[in-house]
Amino acid sequence: MDRNSDNFRNPFHRPHVHLMAASGQHAVQASSSKSKTLKGIIAGAITGGLEICITFPTEYVKTQLQLDEKSGAQKRYKGPIDCVKLTVKEYGVRGLYRGLSVLLYGSIPKSAVRFGSFEEFKKQMVGANGTLNGHQRLICGLGAGISEAVFAVTPMETIKVKFINDQTSAKPRFKGFFHGVRCIVREQGLRGCYQGVTATMIKQGTNQAIRFFVMETLKDWYRGDDKQMKVPTLVTGLFGAIAGTASVYGNTPVDVVKTRMQGLEAHKYKNTWDCAVQIWKHEGPRAFYKGTVPRLSRVTLDVAITFMIYDNFMFYFNKVWKT
Repeated sequence: MDRNSDNFRNPFHRPHVHLMAASGQHAVQASSSKSKTLKGIIAGAITGGLEICITFPTEYVKTQLQLDEKSGAQKRYKGPIDCVKLTVKEYGVRGLYRGLSVLLYGSIPKSAVRFGSFEEFKKQMVGANGTLNGHQRLICGLGAGISEAVFAVTPMETIKVKFINDQTSAKPRFKGFFHGVRCIVREQGLRGCYQGVTATMIKQGTNQAIRFFVMETLKDWYRGDDKQMKVPTLVTGLFGAIAGTASVYGNTPVDVVKTRMQGLEAHKYKNTWDCAVQIWKHEGPRAFYKGTVPRLSRVTLDVAITFMIYDNFMFYFNKVWKT
């Protein structure tokens, strides 16, 4: 009998075994995909906590310079160095860490959402060779930035700016983080925690689009044909610094508008666009680049440290966490 005939049946052939095997492979792949996103969330959370403890003083100085903006009034600070000197003189070195708890509470979920969502977007778009093309890198970064803006950055950044602004006023009202949050919500409602959401989405979206695009492109270039190669930690840090620098020059104007919209005097602006128009009208275009120097030093260090920590945790997780 012809073995290729439709009438021939192999008594040992069990189609359901192959179906079960295929189903098992799909289940393993699905589990692996889910675990990659979870790894990204956990590694991102740890990264966020460690990074902010290192870089907070420059964030404090940047925010102070951007809030020191009243035209017609005498400026309190001559520049970033003067801001540091006056702060240390009035409050001691610990003064440079005022408001740390607010940013720490926000940095952990922000970083978790950012990297977790990036891994999720990457999982959906990655090619057969495990890499993303240029457009995909931008889209994944943009998606990660918008996600963190909505779910973590906007409420926490608004509270942070109001908290720092309050603590440096003549008569501080907020006794602590949770007391400050209660005061803001009681007086302004939940909307008070979402001021500047549009500017924040634009800022975070463009930030992460630029950073992940530059970072993924440089890492892909370094790896060459071996896409599974681990990029050395110091090289990762260098690439992160380059990515951070690119993002600073790309969206500092948006960061200035966002900070104004989240300050205690945000009520004088109708919306994000009105804020930008008033800054241009009363202070000129140079005002959009206030705080660039401290922001550049902070972001360059920030992004370098962030990617070094994150990549090492992901490398470790992938070694010990197989599914």
